Amino acid sequence: MNHINPSYRSKFKSKRSATEIAKAIVERDRFALSKAITLVESSDPTKKQISTEIADYLANHTSTKSIRIAISGSPGVGKSTLIEKWGLQYVNQGHKVAVLAIDPSSSVTHGSILGDKTRMEELGQHRNAYIRPSAAGLTLGGVHHATRESIRLCESAGYDIILIETVGVGQSESMAAEMSDIFVLLLLPGAGDEIQGIKRGIVELADIVAINKADEDRIQLATESAKSYRNALSLYHHPILEWRVPVSMISGLRGFGINLLTDQVNAFCKLSKEKGEFDAKRIKQDIDWLYKTIEQEVGLLMYNNPNISDTLTNFKSQIIEGKRSTHSLINELRSLIQRTYDNQ
Repeated sequence: MNHINPSYRSKFKSKRSATEIAKAIVERDRFALSKAITLVESSDPTKKQISTEIADYLANHTSTKSIRIAISGSPGVGKSTLIEKWGLQYVNQGHKVAVLAIDPSSSVTHGSILGDKTRMEELGQHRNAYIRPSAAGLTLGGVHHATRESIRLCESAGYDIILIETVGVGQSESMAAEMSDIFVLLLLPGAGDEIQGIKRGIVELADIVAINKADEDRIQLATESAKSYRNALSLYHHPILEWRVPVSMISGLRGFGINLLTDQVNAFCKLSKEKGEFDAKRIKQDIDWLYKTIEQEVGLLMYNNPNISDTLTNFKSQIIEGKRSTHSLINELRSLIQRTYDNQ
């Protein structure tokens, strides 16, 4: 998808240190960036350690001038088509654009369902664009578990516009909103009963709402839908009280309305920064991610502990046989963890 200079590939045929990879990322080496993201996504302890060393090196190289935009919407709403047109507009304006595209995964094989699909081919060929598709795996929230780290890596490589294309599965998209500066919700023309059925949670996350696929034969329908959504959103107060969530009509296929979408993003970011919300939100996101990571790592440590692992196997049998309640077993597990901790 992205064309890599062959010389980059030769550089990485031999094993390179975390510092060498990190330095290459700062030097705008896209192959090094891909390598680092692969390490971040890995569950292998050795690779995770290397990715941690890369992250530590790059801690002071992450751009604070970037804009992180999450684009959500149900499957088929046209996210990929819009993102390509939008990304091309940004690179033509002199920006460097990174697209983190999250594909849905099979619940059986956990592999990416759309992993082989060729997407955003024109944007992918641009020298100032980088596209990274990843399978969502078992991670809830519409994003890959390593998406947050991937964002930082892209920013360290000089990308100032980060477009995050989420799976689009409803309220679980909240995680995408928690790692972006602005959350754009795409909807299809045709409100009707749909306005009653749309999940309130995801609508309340939206900073911008756009009715996509507002093409010639659907303009009237899109106009009616936009009116319905505006009426519904008038009852909702955005966290930044001065901001009124705009509802516009666009066509990712024809490029109609994308300039307006960019203006809305710029207006939101300007207001957010003026109110001190932009930096405050990023700080909160970093703290929240710290605690989520701690919970994840503590869980892994617990499951990998032989005593606790054996106890959990025993718990499963007791649950299946109906001998004890979950609450009782959790209390026993809590005591076991405390004893294990005290003995260390």
